[in-house]
Amino acid sequence: MIGSFVGAVLRISVPYSLAAVGGVWSERSGVIQIALEGILLGAAFCATLGAHATGSALGGVACGVGCGALLALLYALCVVVGRGDQIVCGIAINLLVDGATRFFLKLKFGSSSNSPRVVSWEQLPHPAFFFIAVAVFLPIVSAFILSWTRFGLRVRAVGERPDAAASLGVRPTRVRLVAVVLSGAVAGLGGVWLAVDQHQFVAGMSNGRGYIALAAMILGKWRPLSAALAALTFGAAEAIEVTLQASGGGAPVWLVQMFPYVLTLIVLAGFGGRSIAPAALGKSEQ
Repeated sequence: MIGSFVGAVLRISVPYSLAAVGGVWSERSGVIQIALEGILLGAAFCATLGAHATGSALGGVACGVGCGALLALLYALCVVVGRGDQIVCGIAINLLVDGATRFFLKLKFGSSSNSPRVVSWEQLPHPAFFFIAVAVFLPIVSAFILSWTRFGLRVRAVGERPDAAASLGVRPTRVRLVAVVLSGAVAGLGGVWLAVDQHQFVAGMSNGRGYIALAAMILGKWRPLSAALAALTFGAAEAIEVTLQASGGGAPVWLVQMFPYVLTLIVLAGFGGRSIAPAALGKSEQ
């Protein structure tokens, strides 16, 4: 019983963890990554489309990661190059992806709710173990790069003092573009897992996970390892919700379904401890 619950927590935490770590990359460079929800959903759809079209699970994974990176690039062009409002542009990306996935789902598969089962996902040996391992490995690698490499130093510098970084020869626009695209690729893996876990694409299957990943990132104080650990908290909350629904303990369904979101509100209200965001977060380069 305990083992199955722990397994469920780990599986559920994968998209939260990957999206949260992706968000860290973007926000440590000074760009609010509110588009995580759309990136997860778009990557899940493209992974399904790619796996269905190529008949290859690896092809599906590549399509999903590529879609996440391209959506992040579109967002970066709007807010880093075009200097658009980051919140407005991020929400616009989310709405665009939600509508586009439903349109192309109907166009390709003749259904506005879900795709057929993708058989090629079965080519992946032990997919849950693979994605859980990735969700553990990437936060460690991200933490090392941010703390101990020249590129990581530049990302942190433009997220705190882009003017000072520019005076030392760093190009904040370039660094932010790379960091945001990288965030989309990492979060895209979380979207791929959603499609792999369900063996199909379901309209709206991101289901608010991108926004909850932002809360995990804040709870983790914009650090990859801490954000991944915080994602486990939200994964546990969702696993408890699923367990309570399955047990039929008499609690109203609507009350049980609120549990992960109430936890999110508690975190955002500051009960997770004081979090200090990067100084230049949300500020366009001058």
